[in-house]
Amino acid sequence: MQRVCFLLKVRADRVDEYRARHEAVWPEMLAALTAAGWRNYSLFLREDGLLVGYLEPPDGTSFEEARAAMAATEVNARWQREMAEYFEALDGAGPDAAMRPLTEVFHLA
Repeated sequence: MQRVCFLLKVRADRVDEYRARHEAVWPEMLAALTAAGWRNYSLFLREDGLLVGYLEPPDGTSFEEARAAMAATEVNARWQREMAEYFEALDGAGPDAAMRPLTEVFHLA
């Protein structure tokens, strides 16, 4: 099983609004994430805007494949367009394309 952790930076002045948006994620977005095999997907947000994400793609599927499955959905395109304004330093990419997995250096099973 692959574990993926990534960092993004939410604009400090948008942290509260970003949190509120995630209290009511669209049902069709949740369904698309599930259908694409995203498991144990969690987001953690620090007060200064540091966002830590974690997910587990399905066994035998890479993070890139799981991300591509989501990118192929219409609901993901809408969600990413709406959420892009909350982030710093995307360099023209959508938030999902800006996710760069961290290298795991230790895991206690």
